[in-house]
Amino acid sequence: MILSASRRTDIPAFYADWFMRRIDAGFVLTRNPMNHAQLSRIPLSPETVDAIVFWTKDPQPMLGRLPELDAAGYRYYFQFTLTPYDRTLERGLRDKAEILNTFAALAGRIGRERVVWRYDPIILNDTLSVGWHREQFARMCGRLAACTDTVTISFVDLYAKCRSPLLREITPAEMTELAGFIGETARAHGLRVTACCEKADLAPCGIERAACIDKARLEKLCGGPLALAPDKNQRAGCGCVQSVDIGMYNTCLNGCVYCYANRSPSAAARQHARHDPGAPLLIGGVLPGETVTERKGASAKIRQTSLF
Repeated sequence: MILSASRRTDIPAFYADWFMRRIDAGFVLTRNPMNHAQLSRIPLSPETVDAIVFWTKDPQPMLGRLPELDAAGYRYYFQFTLTPYDRTLERGLRDKAEILNTFAALAGRIGRERVVWRYDPIILNDTLSVGWHREQFARMCGRLAACTDTVTISFVDLYAKCRSPLLREITPAEMTELAGFIGETARAHGLRVTACCEKADLAPCGIERAACIDKARLEKLCGGPLALAPDKNQRAGCGCVQSVDIGMYNTCLNGCVYCYANRSPSAAARQHARHDPGAPLLIGGVLPGETVTERKGASAKIRQTSLF
């Protein structure tokens, strides 16, 4: 089983203590985001969890807890979103120079092949031009090339809940120009480039389709083949394999204007205020009349037998 922590919220930044308590307890409870009355009990033993994929914009609170995961035998890697935006777009984040240092510290601790850089999403507006992105991406490649082997990009999706004068549609010409520059610049720094769920074919720019929950990376991490099927619950064009996500929507405090996972910053703040680090659920508890289904987690490792 692959554990995703989490597409729905930034667990390393805001819920690291809760996560480690669930690791110690050996299980976690989750709610079905499409039907909140459906709860599942997910086993978390290292024999069941083949690997953990962390998604974060700032894993600093998690860094000191990684030795505990290592000692317990867990394998993991990070999807680390790091953009050049300021608090106009990402209102809850620390200074980006400090987060760059955290990126380098994380890579130095666990290895560059276990930290995937996400330059994501790419946003254009009256201030953030194509030229600005060219300058910023080149600068960040120079800083991060020694800290990762892959950069994943995407162009902003204007979901209904994300409407803002700070966001606008990106034209095909702008996308082509930026993708071409990104592909060329990343390759010059020795970085592989992938695009997450983009409808446009960016292969001519040297940009592959992304698999954020990446079977090849996971098999390398786990030291052998894994029986992992494509994840049919994701968007069209997603290259990810199946995983179990333990996060919850409307709980992230990063305050990103473009966020799809929160209804609003105030909704996320209200939910966060209900968080109990010692509880099995990220937010709240099991209500009267609700039932919890035991999920039979199992390792995806393919046990090969010898003929001799």
